[in-house]
Amino acid sequence: MADAVSLPVWGDEAKALWPLERDMIFLNHGSYGAAPRRVLEAQARWQAKLEAQPCQFISHIAPAEIRRSADTLAQFLGASGDELALVENTTCGVNAILRSLSFGEGDEVVVSDHVYNAVRNTLLFLLEPVGARLVVAEVGLPVTDPSRLADAVVEAITPRTKLVVIDHVASISAVIFPVAEIARRAAERGVPVLVDGAHAPGMLDLDVPSLGAAYYVGNCHKWLCAPKGAAFLWARAPERAALHPTVISHDLGKGFTFEFDKIGTRDATAWMAVPEALAFHAEQGGPALRKRNHDVVVSAAEAVAQRFGTEMGAPADCFGSMATIRVPGDLPADRPTAEAIKAWAWANRRAEVHVMPFGGALWLRFSVQAYNTAEECLAAAEIVLEATAALTPRA
Repeated sequence: MADAVSLPVWGDEAKALWPLERDMIFLNHGSYGAAPRRVLEAQARWQAKLEAQPCQFISHIAPAEIRRSADTLAQFLGASGDELALVENTTCGVNAILRSLSFGEGDEVVVSDHVYNAVRNTLLFLLEPVGARLVVAEVGLPVTDPSRLADAVVEAITPRTKLVVIDHVASISAVIFPVAEIARRAAERGVPVLVDGAHAPGMLDLDVPSLGAAYYVGNCHKWLCAPKGAAFLWARAPERAALHPTVISHDLGKGFTFEFDKIGTRDATAWMAVPEALAFHAEQGGPALRKRNHDVVVSAAEAVAQRFGTEMGAPADCFGSMATIRVPGDLPADRPTAEAIKAWAWANRRAEVHVMPFGGALWLRFSVQAYNTAEECLAAAEIVLEATAALTPRA
């Protein structure tokens, strides 16, 4: 069913396109995304077909539809469908890649200190038992010199480096890393690069093959607004033959896309709704929507940093649809305190905001999607100030 209003629609008017609760401030799209009504309706139609005849659907309809979705998504990413496997989320894709590689004693994998925690945990799980080492390039926050982002990562490469894993848009800081430059300079040293692009599709203009990475993984459920459980894994031709899903199933040995497409009994309807999500994104403006979200979040972050008397996590052009601002005050810069601020904001003001500790400070992260406004960001900042005041011990 088409939306009742003519797209694009941004700001308060766009809220009707999502089933989000209306009596809250929701500024945390970046964590789990949010799917519009029409995308969820598209998924529901596929689910109805699945449950009407499970055998025919899973055995005969789903394979062709999964590939159709992959082809449509690949076109959006500047790739081809046979280069793309669909996975449940970026963490699954990263695991599939890392578990398909082999590491030995003395090997090193380079990440930045902005690395996503699930990726860090996966690497530690795989490297430590074999005597390999995780090397963390120190970037820090705030980022005061964006020209040093690539340098910090590349300078951590040694003759022992087997792989560089780098975020395209770091979850913890919202900083956009120059992944094409990092991939180029790593390749000059004979080191492949895996890009964690969890936030990039739908936030940034994206041509995956042109980045020069060996592997790229990204979510569709975040900024492309697909249903939960829709993500992709892209790999260059030389690397694809050695890649396998973390769960081995019936189509082992039949090739890259076959192995990932068919893994036991599962609901693949989130993947099948990706073309609808791509259509919605395009009708909402595509590049124009991405620019609008950037402009709103940056202008709000600049105003809030001034209100807080602190600073943004990086210069404006280092941000896409998310931005970070240092939270003022003397509260402990740890995860329990960050969680307490978030819990207070929700329980007392019905505001869903994201606060994280990094580098000895607490950082407020704004995520702006089509349904958000700068006014909501300013209101959320005041709520965070209320929360920090409420949580600060009395003298």
